[in-house]
Amino acid sequence: MTDMTVRVEHWNTEADGELSESAMRRKLEGKGYSVTRYVYPPGTCFADHSHPVDKMDAVLSGQFMMQMEGEKVILRAGDALAVPRGVVHRAEVVGGEAVVSLDAVKY
Repeated sequence: MTDMTVRVEHWNTEADGELSESAMRRKLEGKGYSVTRYVYPPGTCFADHSHPVDKMDAVLSGQFMMQMEGEKVILRAGDALAVPRGVVHRAEVVGGEAVVSLDAVKY
């Protein structure tokens, strides 16, 4: 385990404007990420895993539970979580609504 703290970035309408898929995509791409859109149906679960790249999971709708470094957070519309390369994490769609997510990776 590292000394990092799990920190959720929340959408700021004053700084970023109204939340939309294109606005969130521009914000992530502006940070140097390549972005792919995914829709995960209710019940989708990703067991413990890691990635060889830095990534961010950003939620446009629905609720996505992320667990990393022993902490659980619920990501909702406008929330994004940085997942550094090599850090073990897990994710699960919670509730009855599909999650629309922007998966951002930095190689």
